Amino acid sequence: MTSTQAGTDRRTSGDDGTGPDLPTGAAATYKLASVLLQYPTRSLLEGLDTLGAALERVPRRPRAELARFLDWLAGTPSADVAVHYVETFDLRRRCSLYLTYFRSGDTRNRGMAMLAVKTAYRVAGFTPSDDELPDYLPLVLEFAALSPRGETLLARHRADLELLRRGLERAESPYLAVVEAVCVQLPGLGRRELAAVTRAWETGPPQEAVGLEPFAPPEYLGGYPTGRAGAAAPTGTEEDRR
Repeated sequence: MTSTQAGTDRRTSGDDGTGPDLPTGAAATYKLASVLLQYPTRSLLEGLDTLGAALERVPRRPRAELARFLDWLAGTPSADVAVHYVETFDLRRRCSLYLTYFRSGDTRNRGMAMLAVKTAYRVAGFTPSDDELPDYLPLVLEFAALSPRGETLLARHRADLELLRRGLERAESPYLAVVEAVCVQLPGLGRRELAAVTRAWETGPPQEAVGLEPFAPPEYLGGYPTGRAGAAAPTGTEEDRR
């Protein structure tokens, strides 16, 4: 992500979140969560000690969740972590890392929701990386770590984060701890938001596959991180993809 305000170039890709500019407080929570929710590359797994040391910059409540996830990451074979990541985020519709997918799904409404996210970046003076769609959660989390406007955008999608949290809870995924760390850093859901979450959870993401051509090719519609060969449409039964 480039910042026209700061004149620097920051991207989620290849960033382990532990450099000298690692923030503190809520921003540290968002930055570490951004790193941990990306595909588990060799460089990420080799940097677990550094990531663990960076937990000292995170507030107490989210720190406990992130520490729990790092313990799982350190104790699980790297191949198993990669398989779990793909099975969770590529093959389950309710575990998409693309925030506008939960309530807009594969419909024309998602195009407008995506435009609103992109506008939030530009108003703050940031240009998202071309490697990802603007609603990709690790990218939004990096934005939140860099700017108060990014945290506002993240809070605006608090209901979508709750839907992701519930999906990961149903899947019994260790990645639940990372999303819960983000959620405890944000305001809770109000009564109306909870009602909207309940309705969306009961129906699942809409599936009218029209109206998205200007924003992304079809392979993005199920919520796939880029940069990994072989990403394809979800397979398996409908229950597998929920």
